[in-house]
Amino acid sequence: MRLLPYGDRALIAEFDSLGLVRAAHEHWATKAPAGIIELVPAARTVLVRIEPRVIGLGAAEQWLTAHAPAAPAGDGDGPLVEIAVTYDGDDLAVVAETWGCSLDAVATRHASTPWVCAFIGFAPGFGYLVPAPGAAALPPVPRRATSRPLIAAGSLGLAAEYSAVYPRASPGGWQLIGRTDAELWSLDRDSPALLAPGTRVRFSPSRS
Repeated sequence: MRLLPYGDRALIAEFDSLGLVRAAHEHWATKAPAGIIELVPAARTVLVRIEPRVIGLGAAEQWLTAHAPAAPAGDGDGPLVEIAVTYDGDDLAVVAETWGCSLDAVATRHASTPWVCAFIGFAPGFGYLVPAPGAAALPPVPRRATSRPLIAAGSLGLAAEYSAVYPRASPGGWQLIGRTDAELWSLDRDSPALLAPGTRVRFSPSRS
C-alpha cells in the first residue's frame, strides 16, 4: 500500500489489486476511528477523507498503515441483491465471440457467476461488479470502439472484467447483453443506490 496526501483533508491509498482495495475498504469501514468521515473505493485506490479537527493527516496515515490489508478480500458477508435480466442485448454476439461460446451460453455463464460490487462510479448508482473470489474467471470483454450516444436505463453491460447495470439513460461504451426492470437508483428509497461496495449480486434469467 502507498499513501499519498490529497489536499489537507484527505489521503489516497494506492493498492496493487482490486482485491486489496476491497479488503481495505471492508476493514476500514468497520474499524475506522473518529475523524475518518468517508471512504471512497475505486479500481486501485481508496480515498480517505478526514475531519482535521478530530484526527490529523499524520495520525490517520499511521492508523491506515497499521491496518493495511495483508490479503485480498474474500466473498464477504455483504447484502445479497437478486436482479432479473432479459438477456437480449445488442452485443450478445460480440461477447459470445470473445468468450468462444453460443449466445445462450453467454446468458448462462453470466447468470451463474456470483458477482460483488467493487465500487461505484460513472453515475449515481452505477456499480462496478466483479466475479466474487473463487468464481470461474470470465475473459475480459473489450469496450466498443465507439460509444453509443444513449443507452437505456436498466441496460446490462460488460467491459474489461466488469459488469454493470446502467442506472439511468446515458451515453456508454460497454457491450450490452441484456436489460432489467430493477431500479439501481431511486430517490424514493431511504438509500437511493440499490448497490454499494461489498453488495453481492445474483442475476437470474427472465423471459419477460
